[in-house]
Amino acid sequence: MKQMDTRRSIQLAVSICIFLWMAACGQNTAPAAPVGTVSLSSTPGPSPTLAAFIPATLPPTSAPVPSETPVPPCTDSLTFLSDATIPDWIVVAPGSLVDKQWLVQNSGTCDWDSRYRLRLVSGPEMGAAEQALHPARAGAQAVLRIVFTAPLEPGTYSSTWQAVGPDGSSFGDIVTISIIVQ
Repeated sequence: MKQMDTRRSIQLAVSICIFLWMAACGQNTAPAAPVGTVSLSSTPGPSPTLAAFIPATLPPTSAPVPSETPVPPCTDSLTFLSDATIPDWIVVAPGSLVDKQWLVQNSGTCDWDSRYRLRLVSGPEMGAAEQALHPARAGAQAVLRIVFTAPLEPGTYSSTWQAVGPDGSSFGDIVTISIIVQ
C-alpha cells in the first residue's frame, strides 16, 4: 500500500504540473469584443483595378559644373596729395643730395606690392634710378621717396616720375622735383 500511495502522489504531482503548464500555455478563452458590424450585400460592388506602376527610365544627366564668378580686374591709380619734404624750386648747392618725398594715395583698387615701380618719365635722372613703389593697400596713403644728386652745373632742373604697374603700363598722377642749382 505504501508503494501505491507513493505512486499516487507522483501521479498527482505530475498531473498538477501538466495542468499548470497547459493553463499557462493555453489560449485565452474570454470572448473577443466585436469590432464592428459587417453587412452582407447580394450585389457585389465594383472592384478597383490595380495598374502596374512602371517608373520611367530617365537618361543619365551630367551634374552641372559650377561656374566661377568672374572677379573683375583691379584698377591702378595714384593721386598726388602733397610734397612731404622740400618744396619745388628750392635753391640747392651743386652736387648736393636732395631727399625728395611725396605724399600720395593709392586711389585704385589694386594693392601695390614689389612689382610696382616709380619710373622717370621726363627730365634728368639727377643720379636716381627707377624705384620700387612703396607697398600700399588700395585706399591707403604712402610716402614715395627718391634721393637725388643735384647737377654740378648751375641752372634749373626738373624731372617727372610716374607709377608703373606689373604689366609695364604707367598710371596715376605724376610727381616732380624741380630745383635751382647755384
